[in-house]
Amino acid sequence: MLYRIGHFLFKLYFKLFYRLRVIGKEHIPGGGPLLICANHISWFDPLLLACVLPVKFRVHFMAKEELFRNRFFAFILKKLGAFPVNRGAADYASIKKAYQLLQEGKVVFLFPEGSRSANGQLQKAKDGAALIAARQPVPILPAAVIGPYRIGRPLQVRFGPTFTLPNFEFSGRQEKKERLGKMSVLIMEKIGELLPARMHSDNHDFN
Repeated sequence: MLYRIGHFLFKLYFKLFYRLRVIGKEHIPGGGPLLICANHISWFDPLLLACVLPVKFRVHFMAKEELFRNRFFAFILKKLGAFPVNRGAADYASIKKAYQLLQEGKVVFLFPEGSRSANGQLQKAKDGAALIAARQPVPILPAAVIGPYRIGRPLQVRFGPTFTLPNFEFSGRQEKKERLGKMSVLIMEKIGELLPARMHSDNHDFN
């Protein structure tokens, strides 16, 4: 119930205060399992993406663990589909949680960059999204948030066609690292295809 209320209120907020436009709705599948990967320019991003997707999806997303230290906020965040992640380390607990949710047929969205981009440009990805996709092969829906978040200004969300990552097999730690790196680059390239040139970094090969 709380998720539905939040979905309605935030959707209303973005429609009233921003010139919101959603492009590529036809690429959104009918349900999960589904991994959504997007660029990250604001702490508003999870709320925006959740409310432009069908309410039936009840999306799940990672939020920094500091937000869960307050019991009230932790309760609200969990009801909205969030689960904690330690951004300062390789947090395998959060990766395992995302993997389990996908196994259950749920919809999970991640920001492969790991944190907000300071200048709004697409940055190199961490390997978390690739690691999850390697363990649980599911359709990946690339998404792009094109701001800025300024009241009365255009705000756009773009979705691209779903894709799946190649079924890589790892024979050793070094090969695993290299393969995950290639998978991460592929994910970022799919997101980058949806972004205008001004939001690409100077080093846009993501290696």
